[in-house]
Amino acid sequence: MRLSKKSVLGLRTVALLYLFLLLILPIAIILYRSFERGLGVFWEWITTPAAISALQLSILIVLIVVPLNVVFGVLTALALARTRFRGKAALQAAVDLPFAVSPVVVGVALIMLWGVGGWFGGIESTGFRIVFGLPGMVLATIFVTLPFVVREVEPVLHEIGTEQEEAASTLGANAWQTFWRITLPAIRWGLTYGVVLTVARALGEYGAVLMVSSNFPGISQTLTLLVSSRNHDDYNTFGAYAAATLLMGLALIALVVMTLLEATRRRNRDDD
Repeated sequence: MRLSKKSVLGLRTVALLYLFLLLILPIAIILYRSFERGLGVFWEWITTPAAISALQLSILIVLIVVPLNVVFGVLTALALARTRFRGKAALQAAVDLPFAVSPVVVGVALIMLWGVGGWFGGIESTGFRIVFGLPGMVLATIFVTLPFVVREVEPVLHEIGTEQEEAASTLGANAWQTFWRITLPAIRWGLTYGVVLTVARALGEYGAVLMVSSNFPGISQTLTLLVSSRNHDDYNTFGAYAAATLLMGLALIALVVMTLLEATRRRNRDDD
């Protein structure tokens, strides 16, 4: 379908206006409110004990969640792309479930499973707390970030096919050698994108983590919970904007990394 210059200009104007109102303007307001009192005051609010603890906890959750999602995400992608079994469609649907289910519902489900009186609530009687502790927050984050590695790696596995893997097996390579030397290098870009998306999603998760966290500063409060607590509980809007800017900066770093990786991938593809 060919569009006239006027139609193209109109579509571009609508798209830019849409992005300006819903993305650029809110970000600009957050940045303005964060730095309106000066860089020194902003630095003070993002280096308070509560902010430092929230940042450390958010990073800790990412460091736990990402390796687990890489391992189980790659295994799930291999199962979906390389095998046939009954219930495959159900597994495909289960992988996409976090995209459809509200994170708050996930938090409620975890409480029903692992909380006092839940199906596995007896574990807490041993002194090992899951809900309202770090394990529950990790479980909630794993659930909401589960699809990213799978959905980035599986299409790559379909694209590369099985010829090279079968050739390696014919030449005497075992399953681990085939995966390490053939499959993993072939899926490295898809896996990397999945990791970056997982990091960004884990840092920004709020609803599911809120439900299974005690939200105590310095104990179980992530950056997203700190933003909410400062804004709604302490009525400290400036502190909330400062923490939000810190969180946005981390997300921006993930975006820059992904952009650089995409540029590198395209350059390598052109060289080949």
